[in-house]
Amino acid sequence: MATSLRTTLKFTTTTLHHRRYSAASILNPDSRAALSSKEKSRAALTLLKSESDPTRILQICKAASLTPESHLDRIAYSKAISKLKSLNQTPKIRSFLQESATRPDLKSERAVAHFIVLYGQAGMVDEAVKTFEEMEGIPRTEKTLNSLLFACVLGKDYAKMKRVFVEFPKRYDLVPNLDTYNTVIKGFCESGSSSSVYSILDEMRRENVKPNAETFGNCITGFYKEGKYEDVGKMLVMMNEYNMAPGISTYNIRIQSLCKLKKSGEAKALLDGILSRGLKANRVTYGHLILGFCREGNLEEAKSMFRKMVNSGLKPDAECYFTMVYYLCQGRDFEAALKIYKRCLDDGWVPNFSTMKSLVEGLASIEKVDEAREVIAQVKEKISRNVEKWNEIEEALPKDVSG
Repeated sequence: MATSLRTTLKFTTTTLHHRRYSAASILNPDSRAALSSKEKSRAALTLLKSESDPTRILQICKAASLTPESHLDRIAYSKAISKLKSLNQTPKIRSFLQESATRPDLKSERAVAHFIVLYGQAGMVDEAVKTFEEMEGIPRTEKTLNSLLFACVLGKDYAKMKRVFVEFPKRYDLVPNLDTYNTVIKGFCESGSSSSVYSILDEMRRENVKPNAETFGNCITGFYKEGKYEDVGKMLVMMNEYNMAPGISTYNIRIQSLCKLKKSGEAKALLDGILSRGLKANRVTYGHLILGFCREGNLEEAKSMFRKMVNSGLKPDAECYFTMVYYLCQGRDFEAALKIYKRCLDDGWVPNFSTMKSLVEGLASIEKVDEAREVIAQVKEKISRNVEKWNEIEEALPKDVSG
């Protein structure tokens, strides 16, 4: 559900400016020549979102001449790999990344590091290790080592992550840094081996590498996940030993962890304690609590958290809006969902099709057909996709609810 909630568009002048061309023009050599690199990247992203043909996915990437030096292109690379992985196209992923690595303009440490990560994203950890081991003309550095460790974590090959961490620094004369340790700690915590972080923290102390908020955040997340609450307390004590007062980011991790454990009531109590000590919560804090209460079916508490956030002067983000509309519709509180949707629309966001369909049909079910028609008109105005589906839904609405 979380993934579907994120499937949305925000409408701004900039977005419209970049859509003055047809995204498909990137596949036409004559039209492609007239596009800037940024326009090619945007076109590629637009096409990749809806493409499911493996051959076409590769054609789009090649037409855009993607490069890891560009933020947009890194997103496009990731999108393409995710699509190909979901289609079980391991050979195509391998040939695509191998071909990319041979491009003269991609012979850089940054490019290789990114390809290593992409192999991990594809679940091809052995290929990631091989790429690291066979680097030619580009020196292996802590950056590429950290990319390999991250690839192992992405690919959920925690045994290989541990082997790389233990063996490769010595083999290639590399010195683990803070990012190295944080990645390994993250891997241990994700794999259910959070107790192993103590040995990593001891090594960091010996090597004079000071932990940061991310270090302890990963540890705390892992201990909560395994229900090791005493260890959470130990991490907070250790933070104090390093003169690190827990900030809102640390509390957000604790609140999110409790909500994932369906302990949103405890998370709310933690928030109350934060506020009583004068520390300000942010919209991330409230977002975790709202999602937590929604998942537990406590919509009244979720609405209360939403009001408290807004009254605190904090602006909800798109995900928060979508969460509220989705779960309120699931709970058949369509009037409340409509109010949240209107705020969402005012801020330039529209939830995805399935959520909006639930809202429209829900409004019709409680005899608010005019409101349902108004919502359909707004969505059709904002998003050109699914117009025919919306026409069908509108046609199916009751024609006359008067009397």
